[in-house]
Formats: sequence, C-alpha cells, structure tokens
Amino acid sequence: MFVMLSDGAGLTSRQCATLLSRDGHRVEALSPSGLCLCRMTRHVRRVHRVPAIGRDPFGWLDAALDIAARRHADLLLPVQEQVAVMSLARDRIEAAGLRTAVPDFSALDQVQDKVSAHRTLSRLGVPQPPTVVATTVSELEAAAGLEAADEAGGRQGVFVKTPIGTASAGVRLVRSRDELRRLAPGGGGVPGGEVLVQQVVRGALVMVQSVFAGGELVAFHACERVREGALGGASHKRGLRLPEAREHLARLGGALGWHGALSADVILGPAGPVFIDINPRLVEPANAMASGVDLVRALVEVARTGSPAAQPAAMPAVRTQQQAGMPGVRTHQLLVAVLGAAQRGRRRDVARELGLAALRRGDYRGSREELTPRGGDPLAGLPVAVIALAAMVRPAAWRYFTSGSTGAYSLTPDAWRQLTAACRELDRAAPAGERHQAAGRPAGERRYLGASTTARSA
Repeated sequence: MFVMLSDGAGLTSRQCATLLSRDGHRVEALSPSGLCLCRMTRHVRRVHRVPAIGRDPFGWLDAALDIAARRHADLLLPVQEQVAVMSLARDRIEAAGLRTAVPDFSALDQVQDKVSAHRTLSRLGVPQPPTVVATTVSELEAAAGLEAADEAGGRQGVFVKTPIGTASAGVRLVRSRDELRRLAPGGGGVPGGEVLVQQVVRGALVMVQSVFAGGELVAFHACERVREGALGGASHKRGLRLPEAREHLARLGGALGWHGALSADVILGPAGPVFIDINPRLVEPANAMASGVDLVRALVEVARTGSPAAQPAAMPAVRTQQQAGMPGVRTHQLLVAVLGAAQRGRRRDVARELGLAALRRGDYRGSREELTPRGGDPLAGLPVAVIALAAMVRPAAWRYFTSGSTGAYSLTPDAWRQLTAACRELDRAAPAGERHQAAGRPAGERRYLGASTTARSA
C-alpha cells in the first residue's frame, strides 16, 4: 500500500516509517518543516510541506487531502496529534478515497485534554494518582497540600497540568506555594480556566500502547522507560508484561468504542499501575515490534478492513504475543540520549554517551537501536551525527532540535478550541448521529475548514 504519514518530524513518525517500509509499503510523510527526521531516511520517499497543525488545523487538513489525492495515496495514517482534526473529518477523508483509522470525535473529546481524560478515567474506575481539578488559586493550594508538606520539611510537591500539552509541555512540578500562585488558571490561554493538580507517585514510568477496532482490543504492548532523555522522553526502554494495565486500557477503549491507536503513560506505584496521561494515538512502536507485537501492522489492518475479524492470519499471533509477551527486550534511541546529555549542559556527557553506544557498554549492552537502525539505510546515522556535532560545539543547541520537532506536530490550546467549536457547529447543523456525514459533504465543509491551502511538495 501507499501510506501517507500525517507527520514526518516526530520520533513515532520515524519509527513507523521504518516498520512500514520494511513491511513492503511505500511511505511518504507530511511536515511543516523542511528539515525533519523522515527526510533523513531511505524508508520515506518524499516529504511534503503542510501548515503546522497547532497554527492551522483545518489548513493542515486541506493540504493533506490535496497532497494525498495528487499522489494517489491509499492510506492517511495518523502518527501524531493530527488525529484530532482527522477524527472530526473522518468521513471527508474517506470520501476522498483514503483509508484511515481514527476514533469518533465524541470519543476522542473524552481523552484529548488532561482534564477530560481524568474525568473519563474516574468514571470508568481506572486508577490514577490523587487528583483535583482546580479553577482558583485557593483551590490550587488546597488541592496541592503544600502547606502541610512545607511544615513537615518535605519538598515532594505536586504536578500541575494544563489541559492541552505535548511532550511534557504544560506539565510542571511545583514545590512551593509561590510557584503555585504563579500558575493560577485563567491566564496563558488555559481552556475553561481549569488545571489538573496531581500528587506525585513514586515508581517506574511505563508506556502502554494499543490498537482497537470498534472498541475491541487488537494489539497491546507495555515497556518501561529505563532511562530518560531530553524533555522526559525515553532514551532506553525495556519490554514488560503488564496484564493489569492491559485490562484497564481495554476497559477504556471498550467504553469509548475506540477505533485506532490508543496509548497511555502509567506509573508502577506501590499499589499497582496508575494512569497519568492518555494519548489518542500511537507512541514509539519499535520496542513493541522488537518484542513481537506489530502495532503498526495492526493499525494498518484496522484502517484497511475496519474490523479485526478481517485481518490476515498473522494477526491472531500478535494477539497471543501481546498477552503472553516477550518481556525483557531492550531498545534505545541514541539521538534522544545524546539530546538528554546535551540538556545537562556538559560536553563530556555527550562524548560519554557516544562512547558507550559505540562500544555497546552500559545500557547499550544487549539493546537494539529503535529510532535510526542502520540496516540497509545509509542515511540512518545522519541525524545522530548532526545533533552530536552540534551538541559538542554548543550543548544548548538541544533546545533548537527538540522545539522544532514538537512544534511541527503539537496540538495547541487554540487549535483544540477551533476543533471543538467546529464540532459544536456541526452538531447544531446536523441531526443527531450525522456529524461525520456533515463533515464529509463538500457543500458544507467550508463553513469550518476555511479557505483551501496551497500545498507545497519538497
């Protein structure tokens, strides 16, 4: 199949491109940036310029559909936060002759922002850290309990989370009342004037990933973040068998009738796994593949057939493996590790990281490269070489590389407001149950999509 990736800048996009290409698919990608990860690999034949989703979600959609039509793509695969606008306009995408796998917008709306996700998890009995939704400074202080912590001499603090944020953006660990007051809701464009105040739970962070078809769990994987790289990303991972988290995620996806990829961050606390973040998309699937669970193939098959019953004979094996598992498989992303070393601000840390990777020592012993594997890809090492050189010259350059990639695919609070406003407009204009049909009708789509965007290919 000819697969068009919704994003070409992120880590997930790069990993998906490799797995899709190795599976025999032709892969191209969309990106607002001329220089991105998917441009530096033979697994992606072409990268096309589009507006950034955070600045112009409907402009992105117009451009994506125009490019996909001109290139005769078969499938528009959501690999980043473009899933939000794709969910709203699912029928328009399908009317253009493209296959995709995205949830209904009413389902996505229940987990896209952190406040809504918290309420959804609470309703379904999915475990979370002690959490309060605060709207005023006094509510923040009461929820945080910082006064008692200060008097006891503790500085553990709490996490304060704005509703919309990507790659740890909008999440801040607060350890004093003064810090808390500076984060009072209602400013900075916080939608609805609400923030999440969440107690810290000590334990390992685990990334859980799944694919659903009409509310039925098709594939599942869990991996522990063994080491943290830049901006909290996982530079090293280890596959786990985590049936409790699988059960909780299956309940969430089933209750929402989820269709497509669904991921979460989980802390393995003293009382078991607690969910701290929900991502309505696929997240870095290479460790799953190394462990025997092909999440990308599962997502493509759901997009292609719409139902797990129509998947090929190999798919039941994926289901068996995601239950029985191959725990303990270790993978790493050298690029993320190098950026993390540069974030610490010392050239010797960058040099040490490169040396350990070259000699396959420390955390690299017995570990596989998941982001830029070299096999048959002469360009694979280029991004690592460029970033390592820049970090050795000027460690602070890590900020340029991380901000550029996340900015290319992040859903901003303003973009989310545009999407929810468009959904309300469609609800008013269409009878109940016909929102997606309205989204697919050319006569009405310009009401909320705006003027068509001229797409540029590079």
